[in-house]
Amino acid sequence: MRRYLLTLRRFWGTAIAGQLEYQLNVLIELLAAAANLAGSLFILSLFFRQSGSLGGWSWQQALVVQGVYTLLDGVATTWLRPNLGAIVSHVREGTLDFVLLKPIDSQFWLSLRTLSPAGLSELLLGLGLVVWAAPRAGGSAGPLQLALALLTLLTGVVILYALWFLLAATSIWFVKTWNATEVLRAALTAGRFPIAAYPPALRLLFTVVLPVAFLTTVPAEAILGRATAPWLGAALLMAVLSFAASRAFWRFALRHYTSASS
Repeated sequence: MRRYLLTLRRFWGTAIAGQLEYQLNVLIELLAAAANLAGSLFILSLFFRQSGSLGGWSWQQALVVQGVYTLLDGVATTWLRPNLGAIVSHVREGTLDFVLLKPIDSQFWLSLRTLSPAGLSELLLGLGLVVWAAPRAGGSAGPLQLALALLTLLTGVVILYALWFLLAATSIWFVKTWNATEVLRAALTAGRFPIAAYPPALRLLFTVVLPVAFLTTVPAEAILGRATAPWLGAALLMAVLSFAASRAFWRFALRHYTSASS
């Protein structure tokens, strides 16, 4: 474990040093993220013009969901896209051979090799929106609530990672899989709104098939102190199963990988 932590520190230290050579990009990304968030809030406000709630959620409560979504989108921009998008390039160019020869777990290397500071602005804006909206929506900041909020946010990150990695791993068979990740990203925008705002059929889809509910709504309910034990247990189970599925699928994919030198 110590070896992996040292490797991770070296990975991310090198990545940040390289990215910060262009410091103006940090300001540009912050402005772009702020504009994107403003657009999302404007769209959300349109649903509250006719009534004061959206699926039983007030404006402030819906802002918590939007904040969680923005935070997770920042995680994707900072971590998932630069790493998992590179899997396609490794397969196409044959450099995956060199990754597999390294004395380190290949999924660890491919998942955590770099990061992009461009997503940090989204992380900060999402966190700021949650911190601002949660008290106004009736949430409290007790130790238990904070622990549950962090746990559900962590499960959301794990589920999101597993979805991205499963799609990226299909590049072993289909090189042009990056378009599929863009479809996934578009589908996950459903998480901007509380799951209760959707019709019953879509609620089932976004809970069982594409677990959007566990990405944003369940963490938002935990932050607001409204999460129930069954939903918390389901979120934890979904995270464990999703990560296990990503590990199993990667090993299955490697058994069908034809190296560039063969």
